[in-house]
Amino acid sequence: MDYIKKLSRFIIPYKRYAYLNIFFNILYALFGTLSFVSLMPMLKVLLKTSERILEQPVRENYAGLLAYGDYLNDFLNYFITTKIEADGQYSVLILMICIVLSTFFLKNISGYFSNFFLAYLRNGILKDIRNELYYKTVVLPISYFTEKRKGDIIARISADVNEIQNSLLAILELLVREPLTILFTIIVMFTISLKLTIFVFIFIPISGLIISWVGKSLKKHSKKVQDENGVFLSILDETLNGLKVIKGFNSENRFNTIFKNSTSKLYGYANALAHRQNLASPTSEFLGIGVIAVILLYGGKMVLVDKMLTPDEFITYMALAYNILTPAKAISKASYKVKAGNASADRVLEILNTESPLKDSKDATEKSSFNTSIALNNVSFQYADELVLKKFSISVEKGKSLALVGQSGSGKSTIANLVTRFYDVNSGSITVDGENIKNVTKYSLRNLMGLVTQDSILFNDSVKNNILLGKENATDKEIIDALKIANAWEFVKDLPQGIETNIGDSGNKLSGGQKQRLSIARAVLKNPPIMILDEATSALDTQSERLVQNALENMMKNRTSIVIAHRLSTIQNADNIAVMQKGEIVEQGKHEELLQKNGVYKNLVNMQSFQ
Repeated sequence: MDYIKKLSRFIIPYKRYAYLNIFFNILYALFGTLSFVSLMPMLKVLLKTSERILEQPVRENYAGLLAYGDYLNDFLNYFITTKIEADGQYSVLILMICIVLSTFFLKNISGYFSNFFLAYLRNGILKDIRNELYYKTVVLPISYFTEKRKGDIIARISADVNEIQNSLLAILELLVREPLTILFTIIVMFTISLKLTIFVFIFIPISGLIISWVGKSLKKHSKKVQDENGVFLSILDETLNGLKVIKGFNSENRFNTIFKNSTSKLYGYANALAHRQNLASPTSEFLGIGVIAVILLYGGKMVLVDKMLTPDEFITYMALAYNILTPAKAISKASYKVKAGNASADRVLEILNTESPLKDSKDATEKSSFNTSIALNNVSFQYADELVLKKFSISVEKGKSLALVGQSGSGKSTIANLVTRFYDVNSGSITVDGENIKNVTKYSLRNLMGLVTQDSILFNDSVKNNILLGKENATDKEIIDALKIANAWEFVKDLPQGIETNIGDSGNKLSGGQKQRLSIARAVLKNPPIMILDEATSALDTQSERLVQNALENMMKNRTSIVIAHRLSTIQNADNIAVMQKGEIVEQGKHEELLQKNGVYKNLVNMQSFQ
């Protein structure tokens, strides 16, 4: 089946649980059928309908497969006759009740163990899918997520994976337990009455066609619900992240309307899906009652008029017919769950099957040191259709600092993204020590680099654990030393639990300057040979900027640095300043040299009232 193929690689590690589940499902189906068959000898004793047979039947006297039922019936009558004569009718009844109880017990204990092993299978697959989804989310390039809604990704990892888990139980029932229960029951029904069973099975294809028609559009409606659920979560995520802006611009009503539009769509799609799901149970139940009515009508004639069946055989037959209806109804419900699970599997596998364009090449090498220079050679790059860099070339020697300045949109931050290989160049090359970074593993390349961004990206954890991202096995002394270099120890030491203090969601318990100094401390602890500073002070007030600037200067000593700056006061000591416009260098040189040129850089300085 399509569903099993999609998930096969997640099922294989847990195949032993699948085999055990199938084994106990087979036992469940077998004992489930025998539990109803065991009613017949009890009824024969109660109703006194067993034919007196004193001589044990011999199988050879019953020719053909279809006569096997007659043989079993005669053998049962012989067993009951001899037992009654030996022990009395009431003692035989007790024995028959014990047999009925035993078969029902074995059926239920088999059902328990099938579900026991299924739990390991379902939850193991759930764990592995979530782990792989999360890992894929981490390793896919940043460009992938600029085109996706964050809420939709969250919906796929949570709701869609849960849908897969729920439907996995359904698929195993659909494949093993219920079909086998039906098969075993049908075999016994044929042995009781071939004619009645053939008559009944004329109506089963009609029921199947009706149930199939009901569930035909379920996958389509399920996908609509899941897609809209992703939109709904995205709006919620954006609202929580942008509450200050929403309130500051009095946009509560606008966002409330957007949210209501999404929930209204979700309401409509969910209702359409629920109506089809809810139609499954009454449809299958009504069709089942229809089959029972046909059995009563035709079978009653065989008992009362034609005398072709005894009352105990007919009652047992009715019980077996009911034993078919229950799994048939379960299969009907399971088919709907499978369709919903298919839609979820498609959404989950869309992420899992996405190939990263930034994968390491097969012959990529590990680079453990930085020795000479970083160079961008005729680099061109574009986002979608917009060309951001045009045959851009520049280099920075080891131990030197390069500052990139210019108006917003000139391509400064793009260079940081390309050097760290968050994106790949469209043409040209970037080299470290003369080696193309595409020929170096991303891990080893980024290990040579420290990154401090304009937005201080911190996590809802302690100061210590945020800093440890720079070096996982660092001691507390190393952490404190890094904090001192970053001018952060002065406030961290006064926090309630010092470096063990939790800083809240995105570090929101701290000020902007404090958050930025923690980001710098993290980079200091990593102690990389190359430092990339992407507008690290542009969002700060003057006092915080001074503290952060001092921290940056401490960190950049004897280190190769690429500094992307908005505030020109922060880069006047750079070894080389490149002034950018529309993806090209229009001026470059030291601060004093550029001022003397009286060009673009001088104008930028004047606009910031800096002499």
